[in-house]
Amino acid sequence: MSLPSEKPARQMPRKSAASGERKSIFTTMGGIPLKAVYTQEDLAGARAEAPGESSIGVPGEFPYTRGIYPTMYRGRLWTMRQYAGFGTAAQSNERYRYLLANGQSGLSVAFDLPTQIGLDSDHPRSSGEVGKVGVAIDSLEDMETLFDGIPLERVSTSMTINSTAAILLALYVAVAKKQGANLAKLAGTVQNDILKEYIARGTYIYPPRPAMRIVTDLFAWCRTELPAWNTISISGYHIREAGSTAAQEIAFTLADAIAYVDAAIASGLAVDEFAPRLSFFFNAHNDLLEEIAKYRAARRLWAHLMRERFGARNPASLMLRFHAQTAGSSLTAQQPENNIVRVAIQALGAVLGGCQSLHTNSMDEALALPTEDAALLALRTQQIIAHETGAANTVDPAGGSYAIEQLTDELESRARDYIAKIDALGGMLRAIETGYVQGEIQKAAYEYQRAVEAGEQIVVGVNQFVAEKEIAIPILRVDPDIERAQVERVRAMRARRESARAAAKVAEVERRARSGENLMPAIADAVEALATVGEISDAMRRVFGEYTESVVL
Repeated sequence: MSLPSEKPARQMPRKSAASGERKSIFTTMGGIPLKAVYTQEDLAGARAEAPGESSIGVPGEFPYTRGIYPTMYRGRLWTMRQYAGFGTAAQSNERYRYLLANGQSGLSVAFDLPTQIGLDSDHPRSSGEVGKVGVAIDSLEDMETLFDGIPLERVSTSMTINSTAAILLALYVAVAKKQGANLAKLAGTVQNDILKEYIARGTYIYPPRPAMRIVTDLFAWCRTELPAWNTISISGYHIREAGSTAAQEIAFTLADAIAYVDAAIASGLAVDEFAPRLSFFFNAHNDLLEEIAKYRAARRLWAHLMRERFGARNPASLMLRFHAQTAGSSLTAQQPENNIVRVAIQALGAVLGGCQSLHTNSMDEALALPTEDAALLALRTQQIIAHETGAANTVDPAGGSYAIEQLTDELESRARDYIAKIDALGGMLRAIETGYVQGEIQKAAYEYQRAVEAGEQIVVGVNQFVAEKEIAIPILRVDPDIERAQVERVRAMRARRESARAAAKVAEVERRARSGENLMPAIADAVEALATVGEISDAMRRVFGEYTESVVL
């Protein structure tokens, strides 16, 4: 089934001497045409609301266009996170302590590729990847080292992990229990967003349908075991990093969310039992006005979807709470110090758009993992926005701008059109299986890259304002001996653990995978018996198989 694409991703600008303007057409980064001036008349076409309701409204009230809390940052600043993790658990622990000592208010854990796809460090396919793009975690011993000296009951932790999210959350809970923490007070988020892996990122293990089962098993388990934990962070970030437009980022993220809500309801959960713990993760990209409008449009659209499609009644079920991260894909290896400016503007857009937590990328991340100094500067960027710019002193300061409100309406309209197309295909799982979503993103990415190569989209330091001599900056290099040491650690742990107990617990994971019972209690028991991430993942591989990506042309 073929469906029409979104309006052209870009309308290419042409010089117009007659108008006296630099271009004949101005557009947002996502291809939305821009007028020279906006007035009250531009808001006349805003979507109709129920009697007595406004599409803009006030902060803290439906449809939450202006923010989910009445006081926003006047009451509490956003959580300042820095996504960090590399090498060994001990090295990452040192970085976490350093960032917390310098004012970071929450942890955000990056795992290495083998951990993300359920392979132990000594697996042949892990060779060359251990500790490279994040921290290597094979067992409970590694997780204990990772959080050594960090009281989990008092720190909010976000873990960017998807296919193995259930295992890593179980490991986190096991560490918290060893610390004597009250599990009811554990706060944080596990990304657990498997659908976007098939769309944009690629760190999947199992086919989509059994993978969705693991997601909803985690929802159900957390309802009783971790009531304050955010059970999923539904991610548009990676969709945008793959090349989507802002409208596609909203649409495909919320379409993923609809699929998760449908799956949870089908598994027997009531919408208001789990929806308050859903959270979102968006990109903070370069186009300042479009990005501010994007967050506002996403909040409003989600509130309507939850109320009208799913009948949610708890106000917390209608609130789109989101983390933002500045756009890694916008960072350039050329003139890397320019990235400091990019990140500051992107972060400001996320704050003006009402994020609940924020990560700012470091200037050197187009070259390597961030150095300690670069990570600190990125954190200081957030602190300056919070305490020196005044941006946090007024709720939704961009609200009421004719340009912002018109862009908010337009982005919501375009996102609604996409969701309708996905519904017509049979839902997000079917849209992914047919390659529709991937194809739309690829077309948008192609158009942007073509514009850069043609010089129609300026990237400072890359296709214009190029430096004759590049400035060398320090970069972080991961010691190759780390992999050898990690392999030795996991093998030594296997040799001294109670092997029969670990094997029995892994066998119970496999039995539950076959029976349809909730997997989480068995996974929690297995990690406490020192079963490894790879062993537990393999137990489910034997039942569910592995996913092979469809080719999209």
